[in-house]
Amino acid sequence: MKIVALIGSLRNDSYNKQLALTIQERFASKFDLEILDLGILPHYNQDEEFNPAEAVVEFKQKVKEADGVMIVTPEYNWSIPGVLKNALDWLSRVDKVLIGKPVMTAGAATGLMGTLRAQLQLRQILTALQVNLLPPVGNEILINQAMAKFDQQTGRLSDETTVKFVDEVVLRFINLIKE
Repeated sequence: MKIVALIGSLRNDSYNKQLALTIQERFASKFDLEILDLGILPHYNQDEEFNPAEAVVEFKQKVKEADGVMIVTPEYNWSIPGVLKNALDWLSRVDKVLIGKPVMTAGAATGLMGTLRAQLQLRQILTALQVNLLPPVGNEILINQAMAKFDQQTGRLSDETTVKFVDEVVLRFINLIKE
C-alpha cells in the first residue's frame, strides 16, 4: 500500500513532520509513506494550470498513484499554512487527482487547542474537493502542547496515550483505503 503525506510546515524539525515520520516508522510493515516536498511547488497560477511546471506534474502524479493521502498540518493564524493551500489548489485543478481519494488529517501544535481551527478549515476545503474522509468523531488527531508529547532527542511522538490514539486512527485509515 502506498500513502503520500502532505506536511503543512516547511520547517525541517516541525512537530508535524515529526508526527509523519513517527507514523512512517510505526507502520513501515503496513504501508510505504512518502513525504512529498510542498516547498518545491510554484505558486498556483490559473494561467499555468494546463502547462504546469515539472514539479507540479510529478507532485500530482505521486498523489494520483497513491492509495491514500495523509495531511499533517500546523495551525497558522487560525488557519492552514499557505504552502498547504497552494498544494491543494494545484491538486484540485484540471485532472483533479483528489476526487474520491481516501484522506486522513492530523496536526500538532504547541497551544492548548492543537490544530482544531486549521483542521476545521481543512475539512471544509477537502469536502469541496470531494475526497473520502474519515468521519471526524473519534478520528481527529489534534495534538496539543506538542513540546511535551515529542521526545526532544529523537523528535518522535513519545506520549503513550497520544501514540495509542494515533495508531488507532491510522489503522482505521488503512481500513478506509481497503474498502
